[in-house]
Amino acid sequence: MPAPDEDHPVDADLPARVERELVDYLDTRRAEAQAADPAFADAVDALRGFVLGGGKRIRPTFAWWGWRAGGGDPGGAEAPAVLRAISALELLQAGALIHDDLIDASAVRRGAPTIHVAFAGRHRQHGWLGQPERFGLGVAVLLGDIALTWADDMLADSGLPAAPLRRCRAPWQRMRTEMLAGQYLDIFTQVTGNESADAALRVDRLKTAAYTVERPLHLGAAIAGADPAAVEALRSFGADIGVAFQLRDDLLGVFGDPEVTGKPAGDDLREGKRTLLVAVALERARERGEHAAAETLRSALGRPDLDEGTVRTVQGLLTDLGAVRAVEDRIAALTEGALGTLRAAPITRTAVAALTQLAVTATERTS
Repeated sequence: MPAPDEDHPVDADLPARVERELVDYLDTRRAEAQAADPAFADAVDALRGFVLGGGKRIRPTFAWWGWRAGGGDPGGAEAPAVLRAISALELLQAGALIHDDLIDASAVRRGAPTIHVAFAGRHRQHGWLGQPERFGLGVAVLLGDIALTWADDMLADSGLPAAPLRRCRAPWQRMRTEMLAGQYLDIFTQVTGNESADAALRVDRLKTAAYTVERPLHLGAAIAGADPAAVEALRSFGADIGVAFQLRDDLLGVFGDPEVTGKPAGDDLREGKRTLLVAVALERARERGEHAAAETLRSALGRPDLDEGTVRTVQGLLTDLGAVRAVEDRIAALTEGALGTLRAAPITRTAVAALTQLAVTATERTS
């Protein structure tokens, strides 16, 4: 049996293990839904398909390596319960995405219709009473709520002993609050037209970094009972990599290949997102007195009917103004700082190696 500081078969097979945990859990909850009413079970099937239909299982992976970094033994008796507990992060993510797509009026996610769009389509197909969009909105709110509720249930019923379950309560609670705070600030900056880089980075820190990397690492470390110095180092590493992850997402939201990302090119522009990419471009335009460029960019933000030609024009402006290069440089600096923190952290060598690779994967991805 490998020691805790050596590679273990679960490490390499983690996404598939998480997938199996989700299948088992969702099948059980689906049976409960069927007992309540077949129509409800049909809606739960859509949630099940959404959760299992894509995603890289990034959050459980970081949580697993937070646990391993804190000395968790992948061959120990507690490991199966840890795996179930961290898999709950995928349900939290599903609820956030379903609600986010509704808030942003996004039509496509992972190459398929978003939940609210799909159920509006069902309404039209069957000729039901009322407005299709209202029905789609209602179903998306409810399925997002179900995912968030079941995430709590899955963690609580994971089989973790009382002590680690108690230790992970604080990072779990803070993660949920930070995620919602970031989502609120995201829409708040859009309606107030806040174009500052500080506002964009604050949203990145709360909406993405905290619940994608930092808090999952914290969650895993708390389950393991890691010492405070290890937790602090993991959180610092996670905060930087999480922001870098979101900055990469911002670039993909404007320049990404739809065949790879599963979303239309320029979708962030249509949604009016005030990202760091946009903030830097507007700042550079002001500094250079390029008022026409700034107005072109502003006029593109929040336009659902934005055509491909205008998207290409904005892509050119973002590049010519140096915003793309500035964001790439910020990603590189954040990643370098995070890896320096990681190398000095009082954690296992195996965890350092794994988290280094995860950091590179998260910040250099194309989807």
